Amino acid sequence: MEFNGILPLHKPKGMTSHDCVFRLRKLLKTKKVGHTGTLDPDVTGVLPICIGKGTKVAEYMTDYPKEYVGEVTLGWSTTTEDSSGEIVEKKSVDTPPTVEQVKKILQSFTGEIDQVPPMYSAVKVKGKKLYEYARAGIEVERPVRRVNIYELQLVENEINTSDNTASFSFRVKCSKGTYVRTLAVDIGKELGYPAHMSYLQRIASGPFQLSDCYTFEQLEEMVEKHEIENVLLPIEEAIKHFPSAVVDSQTEAKIKNGSVLPQFKSIDENRFSVYNEDGVCLAIYQQHPTKQGLIKPEKMFS
Repeated sequence: MEFNGILPLHKPKGMTSHDCVFRLRKLLKTKKVGHTGTLDPDVTGVLPICIGKGTKVAEYMTDYPKEYVGEVTLGWSTTTEDSSGEIVEKKSVDTPPTVEQVKKILQSFTGEIDQVPPMYSAVKVKGKKLYEYARAGIEVERPVRRVNIYELQLVENEINTSDNTASFSFRVKCSKGTYVRTLAVDIGKELGYPAHMSYLQRIASGPFQLSDCYTFEQLEEMVEKHEIENVLLPIEEAIKHFPSAVVDSQTEAKIKNGSVLPQFKSIDENRFSVYNEDGVCLAIYQQHPTKQGLIKPEKMFS
């Protein structure tokens, strides 16, 4: 059976995003499986997976804002900026910060901020990924990237102390490309301590929430019962954040032929989805790059 759609996976700890794709290819017996943005092995939570024709919209899903709950631990930093790396610096937290101090620092990180990606990351410099340089022991200059922190809040309003360290939980909603590990380290620096991200779970990616997701154990059971189609969401679910237009049957026929069309008066955004009168997404169109007043297909679904 051919499967098509979006599968909201609850990624377990200890697996890379590619590990998840490989396991699903074997489970569903299909090669057309793709993820929508890398999650580190230590991170759990929402990982939307594209199956079959769903892979056509994967590129649009990487732009989703993301939401996480995590924990910052003050007292030591690591090579990877999370708890799995080697310790780089230690400093005893003799006087833990107050809740008010932490809230003030978190507030200062809200909005547009600059980040330097961690050495153990997939960002490319001169054609090689940073983690390849890091594993070879080579330090290279890393590009500064601008990201947006939409919300950053302290969870539970308490600071936990143990063994000369202090930790606190946070919730963050941020733009694509944000390194939450780096955010944790930078928060620690502002509080005067080496720090690392000791826990992280993605609780939302665009419209997909943690409550929507299925574990591998649940999926394996559904495959055995031939119920896996019940969890696959339609492609339309993945691109519903785009502005959209509904067309009549005559225009539908032109769209299916990949026609360039006059610009729709109701939409002036650069990219939008087009549906037929039955609610089926036919294509994603964009403003024509060289011919004003026209639109052209960017991705066909029919």
